[in-house]
Amino acid sequence: MEINNLFVGLDIGTTKIVALIGSLNEYNKLKIIGIGKSKSLGVHRGVVNNITQTIQSIQCAVSEAELNSSEKIDKVIVGIAGQHIRSLQHSDYITRVNSDQVIDEDDLDKLINQVYKLVMLPGEEIIHVLPQEYKVDGQGEIKEPIGMFGGRLEANFHVVVGQVSSIKNIARCIKSAGIDFEGITLEPIASADAVLNNEEKEAGVALIDIGGGTTDLAIFKDGIIRHTSVIPFGGNIITEDIKEGCSIIEKQAELLKIKFGSAWPGENKDNEIVSIPGLRGREPKEITLKNLSKIIHARVVEIIEQVYIEIKNYGHEDQKKKLIAGIVLTGGGSQLKHLKQLVEYITGMDTRLGYPSEHLAGNNSIEISSPMYATAVGLVMNSTKVSKKNKIKEEENKENIDSKINQDDAVKTERLTIFEKFTDSIKNFLDNAE
Repeated sequence: MEINNLFVGLDIGTTKIVALIGSLNEYNKLKIIGIGKSKSLGVHRGVVNNITQTIQSIQCAVSEAELNSSEKIDKVIVGIAGQHIRSLQHSDYITRVNSDQVIDEDDLDKLINQVYKLVMLPGEEIIHVLPQEYKVDGQGEIKEPIGMFGGRLEANFHVVVGQVSSIKNIARCIKSAGIDFEGITLEPIASADAVLNNEEKEAGVALIDIGGGTTDLAIFKDGIIRHTSVIPFGGNIITEDIKEGCSIIEKQAELLKIKFGSAWPGENKDNEIVSIPGLRGREPKEITLKNLSKIIHARVVEIIEQVYIEIKNYGHEDQKKKLIAGIVLTGGGSQLKHLKQLVEYITGMDTRLGYPSEHLAGNNSIEISSPMYATAVGLVMNSTKVSKKNKIKEEENKENIDSKINQDDAVKTERLTIFEKFTDSIKNFLDNAE
């Protein structure tokens, strides 16, 4: 959150926790001044399952970012994912009493707040209410109703829901790490802010963020978010398969995946072999790269097919809902060799890798502009938006308080005069009685 024009995002992932401190330059671009990352212990598939370990990991990432930037972190915006996240479509309306006045921000807030009161399943809480299209007095397909006249304002919403316990656990970890919990954002929404431009959102695009424990999906069309989903598989499950398939330890499996892994077995020749040191005096293991890519390929195909089912559920095959800009891959798992080609082959959609460099200032390190940090950069951007909103609200409240004080003073003086009259009359009465 804002600290003398500084903004902080905290991405609590399954494999790593990243804390980013950024500030806006004169061109409204983000300059990252502090980065801290630590191995994520205590998080499984995007959900906290060990409070103590998670607190330590957060503290480690935060103190590294503070050290890098020489700034103190007070508040953060946190990303949330995990298999407990689900989304639903909902429509709601409000009737405006003063229909002769134009629709303003307050009316929209009123409508959104009404959706937040929706009764959820036990143990669930609404995380985001995202307006799709508005209707004013039955006239549909309105993107921006502000400034219009009308008595009935209705809208379709995309509502993102998560488990209360998971949200509370995250909030508790952050509080225990000595930081204030400013707000929560769905990770695919944050990643989308960082790697997609408005043209893509307009044309229709599916953002696939392949993390360690989860693969997040966000679909945009006509500039509006239409569908979100969290699939409980990610890069870690590929590592797990390599570990099992090649009978090696996790650390080696991870290194193999990063250095030699490929999602397309046809690219490797039969005679390409990598040797892995044996455990404590044992013989080294020889693994053919062809076998390695076959293991990876099988699991990646499964993840992509899951995602593609979600894209079909949204209605991609319908002409009106067609995603013209195709697919954008981001997250650490997107850096797997030949993944782009495999995604194109399975889905038949144009695919590119998403780098969060568009919104970053030119003098940032190359490391930051990696797809790995897309969510963290998106969270920092989200933090800038939240602080803008809060500033506007503060100013409005200040104005309201000032005007109220002036009114109160006027009422006071009025009251005073009445009170004075009353006390004078009592005094006179008592004097006469004497």
